[in-house]
Amino acid sequence: MRTLLIALPLLCLPALAHALDIPPVDYPTLPATAADANGFVPRGWRIEQRLDGDLNADRRADLVLVLRQQDPRNVLEHDGMGISPLDSNPRLLAIAWARPDGSYALAAQNHQLIPRHEYPNLSDVFEDGAGGVSIVRGTLQVGLYAFSNAGSWATGSTRFTFRWQHDAFALIGYDSDTMMRNSGQTESVSINYSTAKIRRASGSIETDGEQVGWEKLASTQRWTLDSIGDGAAFNPLP
Repeated sequence: MRTLLIALPLLCLPALAHALDIPPVDYPTLPATAADANGFVPRGWRIEQRLDGDLNADRRADLVLVLRQQDPRNVLEHDGMGISPLDSNPRLLAIAWARPDGSYALAAQNHQLIPRHEYPNLSDVFEDGAGGVSIVRGTLQVGLYAFSNAGSWATGSTRFTFRWQHDAFALIGYDSDTMMRNSGQTESVSINYSTAKIRRASGSIETDGEQVGWEKLASTQRWTLDSIGDGAAFNPLP
């Protein structure tokens, strides 16, 4: 899946976009506990997405929040190429354990995995519901969407699957799909970190079949929610 492994990082290169003066952000530290979801929302932020589900196998519905800042200074008008106004308000992913008394204890917060929308030639990674978070069979999944209206023909999506183990949200699955809009070529890569196997597939939107290959994951490096960094720039096979 060599196309996709370079496609998403390339979509994030500032050289491909009209440079904007993006205001810096001081990310808040969320409270250690809260009586409800609203107790984790800092002033000037809102809940963009909320999920409830058991993530640590204690049979209680834990809390997953995608918080987004609501600062009008981060909404930028410009006369260059691409999206205007550009909403560069950042997102923050928060996960909290449900407690027996109905309150919540913060388990993790992360503002890097879901990248900030900084370049007007690129789509927002959660655009039109194409990205987002989900809870699937006790795992946390984060999906990112990529589309460029200039600088690249590639469009695609990436999904990270995390499981709580060894006191961290460990990356157990990585799945990416891409399509080249000029040629119709499609490629995908799927990595199962539990079995250390990689599935690669390539094809075309003009045909039903695809070529599939399997290989062993050579690297012993393992990732967590806090070690991945920017999800759009992440390369699992350096």
